[in-house]
Amino acid sequence: MRSLIYIERLFNRFGDFLGWLSSILFILLLANVVYDVVMRYVFNDVSIAFQEMEWHLFSAVFLLGVPYAIKAGGHVRVDLFYERLSNKAQAIIDVLGTLFFLLPFCLLVAYYGIDFAKESYALGETSGDPGGLPYRWIIKAMIPLSFLFMALSGIGLLLHSINKIVNPHLIYQQEQK
Repeated sequence: MRSLIYIERLFNRFGDFLGWLSSILFILLLANVVYDVVMRYVFNDVSIAFQEMEWHLFSAVFLLGVPYAIKAGGHVRVDLFYERLSNKAQAIIDVLGTLFFLLPFCLLVAYYGIDFAKESYALGETSGDPGGLPYRWIIKAMIPLSFLFMALSGIGLLLHSINKIVNPHLIYQQEQK
């Protein structure tokens, strides 16, 4: 069973990396917004590319932050009921929710999102605004990629839940560290 915990830790490290990357992108987003505001109100200069970069960065922060939220247990549940359940019952709910809702949805969006990004790439899609960003396919490719990452975080959650069911004392010691 220790090998299952080791595999879970690998998935968790990947989730932690995505959380770190999302936080770095958030700092870049903050710098971009400050630059845009200063340029607009102090120098009366507007850059469409910087404005578009704001929503590109925001999208990346959100799309890469959700897999971390799944890993960290910050995803949506009905906590009013969930928190009152035993650890084993919580783990069973997480297993069922991951298998029947999270993984199928993530894999479905990732599968169909690939064609969405490929079509954008094939068309050479760029911003519709003059001075906007080229290569619109990059941000569109973030959608299937992030849903694949959400599925990987879901597998980590699944492994964690199975570990809680199979060997609750070992998991309890691990969570106390």
